[in-house]
Amino acid sequence: MTATTLVEKIIARASGLASVKTGDIVTCKVDLAFAHDSSGPRRWKPMLEELGTGLWDPSRVVIASDHYVPAVDAESAAILKLTRDFVREQRVGRFFDMKGIAHTLLPAHGLLKPGMFVAGGDSHSCHGGAFGCYISGYGAADMAAIVATGETWINVPAVDLVRLDGDMPDGVTSKDIMLRLCRELGMDNAFRAVEFSGSSVAGMPMDERMVLSNMTAELGYDAGVIAPDAITLEHIRAHGGEADDALLSWRSDEGALFARRHVLDVAGLAPQVAAPHSPANAGPAMDANGVRIDQAYVGACVGAKLEDLRMVARVLEGRQVAAGVRLLVAPASTQITEQASREGVLATILAAGGTLLPSGCGACAGMGAGLLAEGEVCISTTNRNFKGRMGHDGAEVWLASPYTVAASAVAGEIRDPRGLLSERRAP
Repeated sequence: MTATTLVEKIIARASGLASVKTGDIVTCKVDLAFAHDSSGPRRWKPMLEELGTGLWDPSRVVIASDHYVPAVDAESAAILKLTRDFVREQRVGRFFDMKGIAHTLLPAHGLLKPGMFVAGGDSHSCHGGAFGCYISGYGAADMAAIVATGETWINVPAVDLVRLDGDMPDGVTSKDIMLRLCRELGMDNAFRAVEFSGSSVAGMPMDERMVLSNMTAELGYDAGVIAPDAITLEHIRAHGGEADDALLSWRSDEGALFARRHVLDVAGLAPQVAAPHSPANAGPAMDANGVRIDQAYVGACVGAKLEDLRMVARVLEGRQVAAGVRLLVAPASTQITEQASREGVLATILAAGGTLLPSGCGACAGMGAGLLAEGEVCISTTNRNFKGRMGHDGAEVWLASPYTVAASAVAGEIRDPRGLLSERRAP
């Protein structure tokens, strides 16, 4: 029997075939479909009405309101009302209204399992690939067809392997790894998928693994996956899902052929920042030391998880945000806000001068609070820094890890966080 990759196994299972190979065009049954208030009902409704149909299986559809919340104008309110009405009329199985960002809510409720084939109405749907499932983002027309039929076609992608080896140095995170990979692999990897492996991945908690799969989108891949292990199953069970040990079989075979292989020595990696206006403009944070900032933003599906907020609090404890700098924090979900509050993480952030924003996509998607004016400079935990992404075209956004964003907020300029972190450990 030919050795196959995890991606090929998932697609073969979803298509009902014994095996698939790169370049095959197959039809797959979708295990779960999800979208948010911007990409979902307001786009689907007119198409479904024209087709004269509804959802193929409402129990397998998930909707989250995360882009237009809370409504800031009449247009936003109308979009949210349409979303809520659609959910009620179509009897959508799971609707998370103002509970957080869709990508973080799926794993937070144990909805993802190894081997699943999932379709999402957003480019960062690949976030959930950390759970050993194939998740890719689709446009509105494709998603309307998917939720109407429960199926979609796929051109089986070539699969690359990225191996991350070595112990993570203090102050270095998965965000730093992905910024480095954006520079090394570029952002033009369309019609391909990537699998992450190696000792560094094995040592990561799920919050950090999800950064790898999420920012697969910045690399241009269709999907990014990580084979499940005990940490994966523990997370699923702890968040209300069922996961037996048989799910550990969802992994690439020994000897599986990957289209390309790339190895990164994580032990030698320094904290990274990406200069405007591309995640590929990455380099060591120390090389950007001294760049003045107006705003530090901690938010987005990739940068405001519980582990991210803990990193920020570790830097801020006993310190103050620099005068003239706005530190804005938008936790990725209300559940994360609650847990961070219980742990005292939010108290530390607020005592340092941070401002708490509602959970949602917010400024990362160019919506709500935290937008930038012409000439302003922001350092952000978000995944993209394209021109105009967070406000005015004349603003500048630098990307960095939560550690680096927090250290920069304290310094009033971009700062490698390792100095502050080592200072906190001093007797």
